[in-house]
Amino acid sequence: MSIRILIADDHPVVVDGLAAILSTQPDFEVMARAANGREVLNLVAAAPPDVLLLDLQMPELDGVQTLNALRERGQEVPAIVFTAFDTDERILSAVQAGAQGYLLKGAPREELFNAIRVVYGGGSLLQPIVTSKLLRRITEAQHPQTEALSPREREVLTLMVRGLQNKEIAAQLVISERTVKFHVSSILAKLGAGNRTEAVTIALQRHLVENV
Repeated sequence: MSIRILIADDHPVVVDGLAAILSTQPDFEVMARAANGREVLNLVAAAPPDVLLLDLQMPELDGVQTLNALRERGQEVPAIVFTAFDTDERILSAVQAGAQGYLLKGAPREELFNAIRVVYGGGSLLQPIVTSKLLRRITEAQHPQTEALSPREREVLTLMVRGLQNKEIAAQLVISERTVKFHVSSILAKLGAGNRTEAVTIALQRHLVENV
């Protein structure tokens, strides 16, 4: 039994190339081609493929919009995003929209073949570079205030981790104790911590400072 594949890309040369490559596998069948998101929706409604090989940049509806539209219609199909775009935002948006695979154009054909078979079997597959970007993006989304710490606040936080009290931090940084209290309050607010101990714990968990 063949794995029926729908290729969606607005570049005919790319589509022809993909179809030729996929045709080398005895268990693959390119059942249809689409040049935009609207065509994908119509084709899926008429005859759902086993796997959708989808580009992100397409006219009318892009890849993410197409995936979202399929989900809204209750017509989700196993989808692999196959694109040249590797920005964190694009990757996260595609995965959130339901993509089970995300491959960058230029990946070895064996990786593409494997991805199709894995996704067809109910699994998911992301290239290592895509996975690392996705994990970093998710971590940043979970801790949006981390980058908000100023250089001075990071210095104060480092000394807090070392166990220094406000008076000792003030002497170390040659600033007033009142200024230290201001920085500590700001750090607690930005880290969402209720006290100094919690702030230190969060700082170590997120590797904001070195435990020295």
